[in-house]
Parts: sequence; structure tokens; C-alpha cells
Amino acid sequence: MNKTVINTYIPSGLSLFYLPLFLLTLILFFLYKQDALSVNEYIHVQEQWFFFLNSKLSQYPDLQYNLTQLGDALVLLPFLSIFVIYTPKIWQSILSASLVSALLCNLLKKLFTVPRPAAVFDNESFVIIGKTLSGHTSLPSGHSITIFTTFTVLMFTFMPKKLKYKIIWCTSIMMIGLFIAITRVGVGAHYPLDVIIGSIIGYISGLSGILITQKYRVWQWINYKRYYPIFIVAFSICIIILINKILNENLIIFYLSLISLIISLYTITYTYVKK
Repeated sequence: MNKTVINTYIPSGLSLFYLPLFLLTLILFFLYKQDALSVNEYIHVQEQWFFFLNSKLSQYPDLQYNLTQLGDALVLLPFLSIFVIYTPKIWQSILSASLVSALLCNLLKKLFTVPRPAAVFDNESFVIIGKTLSGHTSLPSGHSITIFTTFTVLMFTFMPKKLKYKIIWCTSIMMIGLFIAITRVGVGAHYPLDVIIGSIIGYISGLSGILITQKYRVWQWINYKRYYPIFIVAFSICIIILINKILNENLIIFYLSLISLIISLYTITYTYVKK
């Protein structure tokens, strides 16, 4: 399976960055035309959309709160942990992409310092699900970046060969990603453009991770069985973290993530110890 992935998921260079950069340019142009390049106007221009989406999405609080947890890498990545054994190439790209996304996310949040909805609007005027976030770190949405960083790697990893299936596959992955990312508006943590921009940044991060992995072999050690103890320790730590999350918030998504991780821990341990 890993050999198949290596041979098939090779994006065609820098040209794949044209679309996300074009979309970011369109957003910038829209904000410019709306005279919304300042923080206050950025918030004002999407205020109505924020309240509309928040009111509609928050009608399903349990669904919103469970799905939004997938923007946490410690919840999302355990679902992919089994690929360490069967398709380590995926994890090489995910690790590179995650470093790029973390760097971009932190830099952009510090650059824009946009206050979150709870720091601007009356908290009684919209629905907040879960913890109230009121810092100045709204743009871009870090959860959206994480989701699209991971989904972009998966999209190219399992890309079909036929064009019609490629279209269906890519459209499905992007729609699912947006469906999960928009929950950040549903829980009252972000404005719509935070999510859209974050999703585009995540896509760029995912592409960057793939290209970095192709050019540099910094994560090549993941392919070798003798390094499995690193993952055994990492998985064990993540299991403890997930159990702690369950004790604090009894969410279904945490149980599913935990089960995935336990299965992966058992499989990788068994593979490592057997002769």
C-alpha cells in the first residue's frame, strides 16, 4: 500500500498553489472593496453572516461540538495513526505539513490580532457551545487549518486515476472539510471568513508538506520498524490525554479517537515485538 501511495500521490509542483492563492486574492479584493481591511470593519462586514450561521448551526449543539473537536490534532490524527504501519508516507507528509501549518497559524494570528466574537459581541446575542473563547486570535481559524492540512494530504494520497473520480473525490473531501470547519462558527468561536481563510491556509500547508516530503527525506526514518518505540510512546501519551479529555468532557468523538488509537497502539506494538 505504501508503495502504491509513493507512486501515485505526486502533485504537479507549484502550479497547485495557484488556486488557493487566487482565492486568497479574491477575499482580499472583496475586503478592499468593502473597505474592510481594518479589524473593526473586517468584523462588521461579516457580522450578519456570523449571526445567521451561528443561529442555524447551533440548533444541533451536540453534533457541532463533537465535530469541531476534529480541529484538534490530538483528536483528529489518532484516526490516521494506523497508517504509521501500513502507509508511513502519509505520516511523513502530515508531519511536514503540520509544522508548516503551526508556523503559519501562529504568525498570522499574531499579525492580525482579530478579537473573537465573544470579545466583541454581547455573549447573550449568539450561541456559545463549550468554552467561551475571547482572545484576539480569531483570524485565521486554527481548527480549520488543522482539518484542511490533514484532509489535503489524504486527498492527494488516495487520489483516483480517472478524471471523473478525481472530481468526485476532491469535491467530497473539500465539502466534508468545510462541513467540519464551519462548526467553528456554530460553536461561536470564529467568524465565517476566519474559517474560509483558515481552510485555504490548511490546503496550502498540506500541499507544502507533500512537496517538502518529496524533496527532503527528513522523515524517512518513519519507514523503519526499529523506530516504532517512538510511536508506541507517543501513542501511549496521546491515550492518556484522550482519557483526560473524556473525564472532562464526555464526548463521543473522544471515544472514537481513543478506540482508533488503542487499535493502532496494539497493532504497532505487536508488529514491533514479533520476529
